[in-house]
Amino acid sequence: MPALTETAIPRNTNPLDLMERIVGGYDWNFERRNDSEMAAEAPGKWCDYGLFFCWSEEVNAMHFTCTFDLKVPADQRRNLFELLALANERLWIGHFSMDPDHGTPVFRHAVLLRGSRGASVESLEDMIDIALTECERFYPAFQFVLWGGKKPADALEAAMLDCVGMA
Repeated sequence: MPALTETAIPRNTNPLDLMERIVGGYDWNFERRNDSEMAAEAPGKWCDYGLFFCWSEEVNAMHFTCTFDLKVPADQRRNLFELLALANERLWIGHFSMDPDHGTPVFRHAVLLRGSRGASVESLEDMIDIALTECERFYPAFQFVLWGGKKPADALEAAMLDCVGMA
């Protein structure tokens, strides 16, 4: 991801102001809803991802979600919950859950900024990069469970298979 170069970021800058510049730098569609919310759309290898950023000045934290363009049928939700739990065991930062209103998998992460100079461009870019990387990495496992009929553990192992060498 291309980094914005920042020499001096004023203290108490709303991190959504920086996020708007970062997302704009990628030429992604976005909408700044108000001072505390922003939505964007990021292209991926498997699907387009919906990014949602929520800044809380009161808590001094940025909450971030990355949603999949993947609807989960009601009869598959139990299997998907099991897969999400298995996937979460492999994550260092953030976690997967399911949006109960829309029935879609969601990657969630929050960054606390209290006591820091504020959000850095690098930390906000990393937040997006980590989410998109994890969503792309686990997307095949979601497909294997939902449409391939695989059990969650088998789907996860198949999706995490790292090929070695060249064909």
